[in-house]
Amino acid sequence: MQQIRSTTILALRHKNEIVVAGDGQVSLGPTIIKHQARKVRRLYHDKVITGFAGSTADALTLYDKLEQKLEQFNGNLLRSAVELAKDWRTDKYLRRLEAMLIAVNEESSLLLSGTGDVIEADDGILAIGSGGPYAQAAATALVRHSDLDAESIARAAMEIAGSICVYTNQQIIIEKI
Repeated sequence: MQQIRSTTILALRHKNEIVVAGDGQVSLGPTIIKHQARKVRRLYHDKVITGFAGSTADALTLYDKLEQKLEQFNGNLLRSAVELAKDWRTDKYLRRLEAMLIAVNEESSLLLSGTGDVIEADDGILAIGSGGPYAQAAATALVRHSDLDAESIARAAMEIAGSICVYTNQQIIIEKI
């Protein structure tokens, strides 16, 4: 079976703005099979923005689990993320899921993985997916060396990632808080 590769997701906190950006490409082996997938979505009464990289079915399962945790813990993203990460790592079914999530709200920007990681970046920039390192590097440079706002930086960083990574396109969706 061919591996599905997709995605660049970037989360950025800059100048009192919070944005999450994602590209739209999904590839099956060397073939692009979708150009406008939506990998960024809002949860918990639109107060949390999430983005995923990896298997779509697995990510949707994780979205549902995160939404349940957010309901259980009254929207507390950090507590919900830690509880999801514990379940993800220890549950026989969940630990087989192959995806990563970024989740942000007004207080936190978190990267969640199946190894139990819940990471908050020191500089407010997180990126995942095949083009994640490119987008993160571009966003870091633009934050340090430009006067652009968060949305403009995210768009430019995603365009740079899309020009380098063959599994990332420039059909960019940005959500902001």
